Amino acid sequence: MDSAEIKERLIAIIIERSFKFSDNPPFTLASGRKSNYYFNCKPTTLDPEGMNLIGALVFDMLAKSGVTAAGGLTLGADPIANALAVISFQKGKPIKSFTVRKDVKDHGTKSAIEGNVGPGEKVAIIDDVITTGGSTITAVERAKEAGLVIDRVIALIDREEGGKENILAHVGRVDAVLTRTEIMARYQKRG
Repeated sequence: MDSAEIKERLIAIIIERSFKFSDNPPFTLASGRKSNYYFNCKPTTLDPEGMNLIGALVFDMLAKSGVTAAGGLTLGADPIANALAVISFQKGKPIKSFTVRKDVKDHGTKSAIEGNVGPGEKVAIIDDVITTGGSTITAVERAKEAGLVIDRVIALIDREEGGKENILAHVGRVDAVLTRTEIMARYQKRG
């Protein structure tokens, strides 16, 4: 499959497994906002086919970037970063994965970042869904505190509700594999 076909198949899987729509009652988002639609990406990002499709698309986005590792706030970023790591290794251009802890351990190394990544490395911050950008910004800040150089942020889905703009105040580039507009257009076409 070419990348357009991969993207179309991924949208179909997201609509089938990860997208919910309800007029009444609306969903409460992590930000506290109310919305008529909700993305729970785990049924897609933790699925073998979903992981493969996502890993391939994110790899294509980073293949020429010089990024050596990708990760973000656990749990949303973990399967995406891991899928990327596997696909990138298979394609001969390994990109390591790492996890940014929500809560820093108070024992051991007391590290906010877990994985084989260190200060000075050029990395991408990953997230599954961007709404306000809050969790992504937390990951960016912790990565910077660990000395990582942020090349860009990549979200699986941008809800297009101002999060991208909020993140751009902290990092120079934000890309999305898919947008709410793309997914909603396909959702409305289904029979």
